[in-house]
Amino acid sequence: MIPTSNLASLLLQTAARLPERPGLVWRERSWSWAEIAGRVRAAAATLRARGIGSGDRVLVHARNGNAIFESCWACWLIGAVWVPTNFRLSPPEVAWLAANAGCRAHLFDPGFPQHREAAREGNPACSLEVTMGQGESPTWDDLVAEGRGAPVGETAAVDRDHPAWLFYTSGTTGRPKGGTLTHGQLAFVVTNHIADLMPGLSHRDASLVVAPLSHGAGIHAMAQVARGAVSVLLPGERLDVPEAWRLVEKHRVSNMFTVPTILNALCRDPSVDAHDHSSLRHVIYAGAPMYREDQKHALRKLGFCLVQYFGLGEVTGNITVLPPEWHSIEDDPTMPIGSCGYPRTGIEVAILDAENRRLPPGATGEICVRGPAVMAGYFENPEANAKAFAGGWFHTGDLGHLDERGFLTITGRQSDMYISGGSNVYPREIEEVLLTFPGVAEACVVGVPHEKWGETGIAVLVPEPGATLDPAAVMAHLDGRLGRYKWPSRIVLWDALPRSGYGKVPKNEVRRLLVERGEA
Repeated sequence: MIPTSNLASLLLQTAARLPERPGLVWRERSWSWAEIAGRVRAAAATLRARGIGSGDRVLVHARNGNAIFESCWACWLIGAVWVPTNFRLSPPEVAWLAANAGCRAHLFDPGFPQHREAAREGNPACSLEVTMGQGESPTWDDLVAEGRGAPVGETAAVDRDHPAWLFYTSGTTGRPKGGTLTHGQLAFVVTNHIADLMPGLSHRDASLVVAPLSHGAGIHAMAQVARGAVSVLLPGERLDVPEAWRLVEKHRVSNMFTVPTILNALCRDPSVDAHDHSSLRHVIYAGAPMYREDQKHALRKLGFCLVQYFGLGEVTGNITVLPPEWHSIEDDPTMPIGSCGYPRTGIEVAILDAENRRLPPGATGEICVRGPAVMAGYFENPEANAKAFAGGWFHTGDLGHLDERGFLTITGRQSDMYISGGSNVYPREIEEVLLTFPGVAEACVVGVPHEKWGETGIAVLVPEPGATLDPAAVMAHLDGRLGRYKWPSRIVLWDALPRSGYGKVPKNEVRRLLVERGEA
């Protein structure tokens, strides 16, 4: 056992240093750091009094708000494990997560009664149910009121590998797996985020939260807490782009965490030009590679404040970084165009072949990583752990290559690649070219069986509003830009692409819909 600091100390230290400064803004309400810490201490005392202790898992299914923001710190304060879910999951999926983690407490947003009932039936280990808002007692505010008289005074003692957060994967290829994020690991992650993504972050900064706190935005918020920067939440669960820009202007927002789909929506809405966003210094995007044409447009609209990183939940967003100075609008050959950056401080990245041997610069293989940001392992899943940590590296399942300078370029998921006529084809490369055709808003290429070539690609395109696309003209656009063997055999037009709860386009779902619609 190696004793380490409890993550809750980040909040308590900030509250002691900056008690009257705002820590959270949501709708018309603002909470100071002292208020937040007081509520967290009180709620933690009630959780403990009601039988929740060190190592116990606490399921949280809620939309963004002050309660979910406070709940993680209350759990960590007493050594309990935070298990947040994506609020867009179905009731059976949430019930499965609750049972898989063996959660002792369920904290539910009142907007999800079916999810609550499903979790109750599916997880007999639960001994406490709490409403995160107005509704059935006890509510989160009830817990705060109940613990006011004897709030928790000290953080629970934890070691470096004490679980803090079960970070469940999105489960696009099967049941989700719970990545075990620990106190020691997350302390490194917070420090790394501040150093590599938001250098100079302080209590004078403000962060706009445009994504669920249950995922990457929650990790991002931890860094704001550590430095005393206020987090500003959108008023509703859906992305309201004009409102987002209004809040940026009002609160002089300096940083935000986004995914490419959100960043693209923010930059392509007319409201981006109607509000002052000159305060932005670090607009961070991750979760999926951003297409080059979308990146250029964002740079034109926002200037050189974009920060890209590559990182999975299992490595807590800490694999690479592409800071503002390495972004370029022009296709300057000296710049790492198309790259997601270089290794984060303290992180080692390697490209490995099927036998776990390092490949030289320029060679494509699996992106693997090691360092203190890597999770402790998947919760109670030795089979998945053996596969993920084979050869002493964490295997991301993503394919890519490093250049001579150490910049990483992602070519796609292993599951996305297909083999046509004996040659490996990476859909992302095709999608990048398709997006340069006028009128193409989105592009998705998937491999399907082919009697002659083994596999071939089908490209699904979404036109920009008001645009009309001619598949033959799009195909002709590929001539001279892609080798013929990479060309899709067919182009189909859809009004929209399906998206997962995290805003990604699940290619297995695209493939399923193509078959269902008779287009494959």
